[in-house]
Amino acid sequence: MLPEFGFGVLLVGFIVTVYSGFAAWYGVRNKSASLVESARRAQLLTFPLLTIAAGVLIYLLVNNHFEVSFVYEVTSRSMPTYLKVTAWWGGQAGSLLFWAWLLAMFTSAVTVRKWERDLEFLPWVIVVSSITLAFFVGMVVFYENPFTRFWDIGGQVVPSLFAPSANATVFTPDDGQGLNPLLRHPGMVIHPPMLYLGFVSFVIPYAFAMAALITGRSDDRWIRITRRWTLWAWLFLSLGLVLGGRWAYDVLGWGGYWGWDPVEIAAFMPWLTGTAFLHSVMIQEKRGLLKHWNMILIILTYALVVFGTFLTRSGVLSSVHAFANSPIGPLFMAFVSLTLIASVALLIKRWPELKSETEMKSMLSREALFLFNNLLFMGILIVCFWGVISPLASELFTGTKITVGPPYYERATGPLFAGLLFLMAIAPLSAWGHSTVQTLGRALWKSALAASILTVGLVFTYTKNIYALIGFFLISFVFFATVHEFWRGANARMKAQDENFFAALGRLMGRNRRRYGGYIIHISMALMAIGILGIEIFQIETQGTVASGESLELADYRVEYRELASWDDFGSAVNYTRSVVDIYENGIFIGQLYPRIDYYYDSQQNMTIPGQHATLKDDLYILLVDWQPVSNQGATFKIYVNPLVNWMWIGSLTFLFGLMFAAWPDKDPADEPVRKRVGAGGRQASAAD
Repeated sequence: MLPEFGFGVLLVGFIVTVYSGFAAWYGVRNKSASLVESARRAQLLTFPLLTIAAGVLIYLLVNNHFEVSFVYEVTSRSMPTYLKVTAWWGGQAGSLLFWAWLLAMFTSAVTVRKWERDLEFLPWVIVVSSITLAFFVGMVVFYENPFTRFWDIGGQVVPSLFAPSANATVFTPDDGQGLNPLLRHPGMVIHPPMLYLGFVSFVIPYAFAMAALITGRSDDRWIRITRRWTLWAWLFLSLGLVLGGRWAYDVLGWGGYWGWDPVEIAAFMPWLTGTAFLHSVMIQEKRGLLKHWNMILIILTYALVVFGTFLTRSGVLSSVHAFANSPIGPLFMAFVSLTLIASVALLIKRWPELKSETEMKSMLSREALFLFNNLLFMGILIVCFWGVISPLASELFTGTKITVGPPYYERATGPLFAGLLFLMAIAPLSAWGHSTVQTLGRALWKSALAASILTVGLVFTYTKNIYALIGFFLISFVFFATVHEFWRGANARMKAQDENFFAALGRLMGRNRRRYGGYIIHISMALMAIGILGIEIFQIETQGTVASGESLELADYRVEYRELASWDDFGSAVNYTRSVVDIYENGIFIGQLYPRIDYYYDSQQNMTIPGQHATLKDDLYILLVDWQPVSNQGATFKIYVNPLVNWMWIGSLTFLFGLMFAAWPDKDPADEPVRKRVGAGGRQASAAD
């Protein structure tokens, strides 16, 4: 009865969602406040309904109800309880329910905010968010239902939600197939929820943007309301990408953290537009510019969120991240197309009302440099989108499937990323409205000189590779310019307020979290760029088969094979094959590593666990590739030396701190006054509505 109950609650949730959107639309059209309030309450009800359905599914997963096909596909008796819970998002149907559940939580949270100032937005926010939620819940109810069961009809087992015939009986397998071993890594317990939280959070700014267009509001009120939503969406999406990179580095065995996999790129594309949006909304808030551009960016971000979900779940892409082929692909494409067309049509209708309040007068002003920053992000987006879509287009129109690999992305995006680093250094030091070469030069010459001295030092101590030196100059330029901004601001406050340096710096940062959180993020990006540059340019590898006591050498390292052991853990149904290797650096023994291969009996799949010796200088990364039945007869190892890669993870932690600092609650941005249009004299004014 539980599967039927779970499906029934899902169906009710779908009906309530559809009602919420329709009631809000009908209520605003007929100026019925009671109907709009009914729609608001209906939207609040969607979250508890989907929570009940999710709770039923989790109960089935944890308690080994293998008669439910989804439970059979993603769990087994040998899996620990926490993995059975996280298997909720380890398969197609469950992940779509998880997506819908998160969206219901977010839309419900939005509807309980104080709406006194923004009642005109309320019905349209409900309409837009309900359309999105109804689509995803509808996918779960009608196409990818996690409560489908196995039925035995005269010895033939078929999956169906309800009994397909009168003589059908429920069939319960003895055990399930188990979760893909790659998804049992701790990183994959957290990585998908972070991505989904990022995806879902961006729906809220999009809903408010559409509400602003529908109601004809051309001010920046919708941006102020959704500022924190956007920051948290960006935080979750960024964290999801970083965790995915760490997961890939630990278990995929390719010696890196980013392989330009199509599904990786599908999550990266909305991050690009979301990052551009975060920068450009500051221009609208400060100068009243780029109103059209901000609408385009949030529409693109929403479309790419749904498009990325489509790429992962439709099965059209061959990827380690993607799910199997599914009939929902055409429906996703139809939904993306319809929402994109409707959004653009609405934007075109309101285009004349979104005039800028001032003009961009200087190509070196902060707003101009932020716009160049946006254009570089869009350039990277175009490269990524073409790389993902061209194999699909080629197969569709010519019948030939082409492959777009890392070299294409690296060559095309490298100069664009370099441009972003350069702008990251100079844009924060430019002035709003007007800047000159002289003013920027005075602000930047010390940082440029320090970066030049460091780069020259690297020529004599580290590398003469011209691309690496350009990269290191840009990275150090960003770092020194940003640190100089902290010092300059704190020094000015010390003199003005008679405070010590640390007190001045702390109060300065606390008074402008958004600005200084952004500076911390810039520093983190520079640290991450060190790791990216190191592994992209300087990574080396070797592979060989050695007997016990023999060794392989790579760079300054010597890896000596000692022994190998294999044993079964019957409790978790895993066979472990672990090798022991001694590692020497410049002839000095520095320890042992234990690369291994884990074989999972339930899913009949392997997972490769590398041995890693990590320092700030490099990472020694060893994979056990193959072995002989008798350990002394030899084993095959693949060895990488990944210079500077651990700066990637240091930068990631710094990035997380900076983003949380910027998003930490202080004054509610929704309570800030909105901008009014510039008067005839050109003076900007602001006042509360």
